[in-house]
Amino acid sequence: MASAAILTIGNELLSGDVENTNGSWLARRLEAAGVDVRLIAVLPDEIEEIATTLREQADRADLVVVTGGLGGTPDDLTREAVAAAFGVEQTEYADVAAELRARFRRDPEYAARWAMLPGGSRPLANPLGGAPGFVLENVYVLPGLPAEMEAMYETLEDELRAGPAIGSWRRTYRTTESQIVAVLAEALEIHPEVRVGSYPSFGVDGPHVEVVLKSSDQDSLEAAVTWLARALEQSLS
Repeated sequence: MASAAILTIGNELLSGDVENTNGSWLARRLEAAGVDVRLIAVLPDEIEEIATTLREQADRADLVVVTGGLGGTPDDLTREAVAAAFGVEQTEYADVAAELRARFRRDPEYAARWAMLPGGSRPLANPLGGAPGFVLENVYVLPGLPAEMEAMYETLEDELRAGPAIGSWRRTYRTTESQIVAVLAEALEIHPEVRVGSYPSFGVDGPHVEVVLKSSDQDSLEAAVTWLARALEQSLS
């Protein structure tokens, strides 16, 4: 199964000033495209930190999706960081720059900065904004604004699709994890190709545990669901 890392860029995410909705949204969409997300990281607006992490993840994962840092302000450093990670120079893509200058006539040279992309990359059109994204090897760089990021991802999903969607089953039980941990452990032994998760919560009506199974193999998932649902019912009866 193809693996992915998601790198979200921005000091505002690290400080909590802005919620990192991009990471969660991308993880759900990549699972639906048959890609196993192995890492979601938030990185500061620092070239060396971004470049170091990007080099590591580009070697480890089949796909790296980066969001944020593509504007024209001093803290927008993602283009520079990607160029540093791959040891290439930034260069103005003439066609992209010309299109940006034509669209943003009130400040064409400011907009043209967005066309300074890492050499060898493939520009990605921004359906809802100005700054283009780009692809370099197995790294896809998207805008940080959620609406722009989501619109650009929609244009790429077929390209990123790696197999059948990772299917899931979930059910909430009125219990505690300690009461069902043995059943969950046995499920992992019997169905090792299925991921088993449990997520407790505590409300006014007592403890609950949401049990989640996931697998890209639908037959394996259905077999695990049948076994686990029956085993939990027996354990809690």
